[in-house]
Amino acid sequence: MQLARVAGTVVATRKDPGLHGLKLLVLQPLAPDGAAAGASLVGVDSIGAGVGETVFIVRGREASFPFLPRQVPTDAAVVASVDSWFVDDTAPES
Repeated sequence: MQLARVAGTVVATRKDPGLHGLKLLVLQPLAPDGAAAGASLVGVDSIGAGVGETVFIVRGREASFPFLPRQVPTDAAVVASVDSWFVDDTAPES
């Protein structure tokens, strides 16, 4: 799992049938200190996350697991909302 911030939403009028009815989000991976870490990516929302929220994401084959038995063609999914986190007893500036 990796920390990420929901940076936006994606609207797609044409998409794979396995993605119909699912919300697509633009995700910015985060380092433990809260800074952006790497390129943004698009993931499927399994929890009802919104723009500006900090979330946990999973990548790879496991990203489709929250939607089982449905087969969702994704390699990134939001699986948890993060209220806060601490590194060395200090909350990151965010």
